Amino acid sequence: MADKILSLAKRRGFVFPSSEIYGGAGSTWDFGPLGVELKNNVKRAWWRSMVQLRDDIVGLDAAILMHPRVWEASGHVENFIDPLVDCRSCKHRFRIDELPDGERLIDAWRAGSVDLSSIACPRCGQKQLTVPRKFNLMFKTHVGPVEDSASVAWLRPETAQGIYVDFENVQQSARRKIPFGIAQIGKAFRNEITPGNFLYRSLEFEQMEMQYFVRPDDAAARFEEWKAERMRWYVSLGIPEAKLRFREHAGGELAHYAKAAVDIEFAYPFGWKELEGIHNRSDWDLRRHSEYSGKDLSYFEEATKDKFIPHVVETSGGADRGTYAFLLAAYDEEPDKEGIRTVLRLHPALAPHKVAVLPLSKNEKLTPLAREVWASVRGHVMTTYDETQAIGRRYRRQDEVGTPLCVTVDFDSLEDRAVTIRERDSMAQVRVPIAELTERLRERLPGC
Repeated sequence: MADKILSLAKRRGFVFPSSEIYGGAGSTWDFGPLGVELKNNVKRAWWRSMVQLRDDIVGLDAAILMHPRVWEASGHVENFIDPLVDCRSCKHRFRIDELPDGERLIDAWRAGSVDLSSIACPRCGQKQLTVPRKFNLMFKTHVGPVEDSASVAWLRPETAQGIYVDFENVQQSARRKIPFGIAQIGKAFRNEITPGNFLYRSLEFEQMEMQYFVRPDDAAARFEEWKAERMRWYVSLGIPEAKLRFREHAGGELAHYAKAAVDIEFAYPFGWKELEGIHNRSDWDLRRHSEYSGKDLSYFEEATKDKFIPHVVETSGGADRGTYAFLLAAYDEEPDKEGIRTVLRLHPALAPHKVAVLPLSKNEKLTPLAREVWASVRGHVMTTYDETQAIGRRYRRQDEVGTPLCVTVDFDSLEDRAVTIRERDSMAQVRVPIAELTERLRERLPGC
């Protein structure tokens, strides 16, 4: 499945390796014409559900570069590390959790008592692994003309800290009362030593994060609510429930900021892996930023006259990982009279193109009307126009990239001013007047 998606992604213009003409940059990806539409649709669907349709969440777009003290306060300078080992025999590098019995080893490493002398290298089988060493995952850069310790800055490894340091600005300017949330979509950067699995783990990626600020005694209940809400969102956009599950974090693997954490995992071709995390972060973040900045980030609740540092429930998903999961969940193959029909059964809200306008043939009599139809539709939804090759091949081409509806202009259209709508999933066809086309398309494109 993974190889088929990778092939389809490049061939049809979803995703390309970055800097490919120079041999590639390694675990960095460019989203092509269809890929950028798909990922943008994933982000739009998330923003719609988290901000547009709610009255308790507002948006933010914080800067990538922040004051270096932010990352000291957040614990990233000290704690955002991977334990790495090298094989002296084959020179391959691993994170401890990639070794055999990795979960036990990572727990032992956290406890300061890991012994790798009896562990064989997964690649060459030799028992010659080095002592684990810490590696900070943040990209370091410099601000200003002189590269010294005073000019050090970091590319953010997550978007959440921008929300925390702007908490008071947002709360006061938007006149929000707790409970309320702040949502953000933005780039993050992690210097992964062992990236891979296509879009799953890369050096730069986009996060879709929301921090929900609550009373301390309300955090546990809100945590459960957001678990259910985030799972519902993925299912509502077409991922089968059987391909999703919750995984609770054990006490020993909780992040330094987390009081409780659960992952929504997806059944990727390489195993069950995290798609989104929901965390009860307690008051860790606002308390730490209050301490390090000297700015009191407490909240005063007028109704109760209580003053407290809000607790935070976080939802944190990847736009890239999500896009990959939606592609995998939508991919389908079925036999037909021409062999195998490949279909991306994407939810209409996510499909890169909602409608393809296809003249029956590349005929000078059909082209003017077909382009007139295309012009009437493309102001309402994202569309494409295709007149090359036989109509059957063009249908298959649109099925393969997930286009829900095709509109065919044929020679009868010149006389009756009607066109045929063909549905991707059922392949059913219906004839409709051109004057009613826009409305009939809307009926078939929920959420678009």
